Amino acid sequence: GADAISVLTDEKYFQGRLEYINQIRRAVDLPVLRKDFIIDLWQVYESRAAGADAILLIAEALKPGELMDMMIAAAELTLTVLLEIHRADTLLGVRSLIGFPKKGYSVLGINNRNLTTMEVDLNTTSRLAELVDNKNELVAESGIKTRADVEKLKSVGVRAILIGQTLCEHPDIEDKFHELFGR
Repeated sequence: GADAISVLTDEKYFQGRLEYINQIRRAVDLPVLRKDFIIDLWQVYESRAAGADAILLIAEALKPGELMDMMIAAAELTLTVLLEIHRADTLLGVRSLIGFPKKGYSVLGINNRNLTTMEVDLNTTSRLAELVDNKNELVAESGIKTRADVEKLKSVGVRAILIGQTLCEHPDIEDKFHELFGR
């Protein structure tokens, strides 16, 4: 099965709710990632209070100082950070933050969706993975629809994959999961 559950909590754009974290926590015994536009330090504390084990921080949405402050707060709260990037220039600027401020409290996410055009290109991860030294701390995000997509990402060293839309839109989530991962 899955290794963690990603929960959309943004209400405006994704019809999520913060309460979903607690509801999911009660239903499954897996780590829960809060997936939202976290742009203020208080949201890090709010995430832990809501029961999240991890948070998504989008590097392009934050100034370097804000990002570091949020990562420090997250580590103090024992929240793992999924540090998401979309472009090579951003990756080069933040890759040294993986493992900051404490080893094991952050991983790098490469989002295959261009947030400007909303187009998805799996080659984004393939290209940017070459710039990542420790592939064990790498998560591919968005646009993974087939077993071939999963295998392609594995071939470039990706060890973790965040899949949302593909599973949610399938009439049988468990069947689609098995199709993607063969387990």
